[in-house]
Amino acid sequence: MSNEPSKTNGQVNSLLGSAKVLVGNTIETAYQAVGGSSEPSSWTTAGQKQHDQGEAEITAAKAQGYVEGAGDRLEGKKDSIVGAITGDKAQQTSGNLQHDKGEAQMKVNERKCL
Repeated sequence: MSNEPSKTNGQVNSLLGSAKVLVGNTIETAYQAVGGSSEPSSWTTAGQKQHDQGEAEITAAKAQGYVEGAGDRLEGKKDSIVGAITGDKAQQTSGNLQHDKGEAQMKVNERKCL
């Protein structure tokens, strides 16, 4: 198992955490209805923690993907320029493709402001 951040793992943990919070809130509501404590249940606190960790992993994976895309974009641009200068059309085309791939990866992983 890799220590690299993963959008998929982050989404799973976020979803599972949210489900635990929902269960915890349901338990708390039922318990309070019969005169029980209003303290958060362990389901709620554990679920919120798992949800937050999942969201953090998604953010880290997006940042990593953005940086990797920037690297591909830069290297592709360099190869394209070198190919154009030396007359190596294959290198120029390969560089353009790598540049475009990096640009697409950056766009997919860019941070959305709300």
